[in-house]
Amino acid sequence: ILGSGPAGYTSGIYSARANLNPIIVTGNDIGGQLTKTFNIENWPGNFPQITGKKLMNQLYNHALYFNTNIINDTIVKIINFNKSPFIVEGNLFKYICNSIIIATGSYPKFLGLNSEKKFIGKGISSCAVCDGFFYRNKTVAVIGGGNSAIEETLYLAKIASKVHLIHRKNNFTAEKILLKKLKILINTNKVVLHTPYIVTEILGNSVGVTGIKISSLYKENIKIIPLYGIFILIGTIPNSILFKKILKLDENGYIITNKNNSYFTETSISGIFAAGDVMDNTYRQAITSSATGCMAALDAQRFLNKQELLINN
Repeated sequence: ILGSGPAGYTSGIYSARANLNPIIVTGNDIGGQLTKTFNIENWPGNFPQITGKKLMNQLYNHALYFNTNIINDTIVKIINFNKSPFIVEGNLFKYICNSIIIATGSYPKFLGLNSEKKFIGKGISSCAVCDGFFYRNKTVAVIGGGNSAIEETLYLAKIASKVHLIHRKNNFTAEKILLKKLKILINTNKVVLHTPYIVTEILGNSVGVTGIKISSLYKENIKIIPLYGIFILIGTIPNSILFKKILKLDENGYIITNKNNSYFTETSISGIFAAGDVMDNTYRQAITSSATGCMAALDAQRFLNKQELLINN
């Protein structure tokens, strides 16, 4: 199992319970993007809220409870994906297996501005939980309009002196309950809303970010906002580059699974399955990642059982 987010750990739990002797290779980002989420209010059974890091620790311990072998390594090379046994190589070890579940998740998108690159880590971040502390009582900006952007805005509003929320559309895709909380902060002037605006330039010096230049999409209006931190939350890119020339991917890089086949999570290669954000461009929730991890483990179990029957016959 490649990856240690909700999909990877759930795959490990179900595979171990089926006596498949699973190995989870965690990858660089142990626990996945969820570890950077401050509050999770919609994970069933953990009401009213739980931190992403705590939830992932619980999943990690759950996988260990069933004797899942978890190795802190990162796969860097595909040696054989032609047929079973499949072989992949990590920084530490080479892995030989009868089936693979790819649960490598995704990573944050950035704006793509030339002025942005030199300030990543110097005022530009994609994780308020990780870096928000550095902007206590300072002015910051959040860019985006989905759940992650609004959640980060709510979190930063407790730390920063003011949060500028910048979104390229008038409408937000975030959940209504989050928008209700956001409206309260806008009414108290803790959050300043800028819509529909796009970022045209990141301003700064040798020390770091000093401001941001934004332009209206419908009016000839440019704003320069002095600030110290910018949190970019405009979506994610699937961690599938390692499989680009081996498995079928869609135009956005998500692994295509045979959803009309008897194995819902099977990739274009028999015996190799995919789960979580690396194959899901629609839902991208912790609970759906976990669910597809379960499905991939059950698919792998059925696949391996079938292979064993064929060998025995």
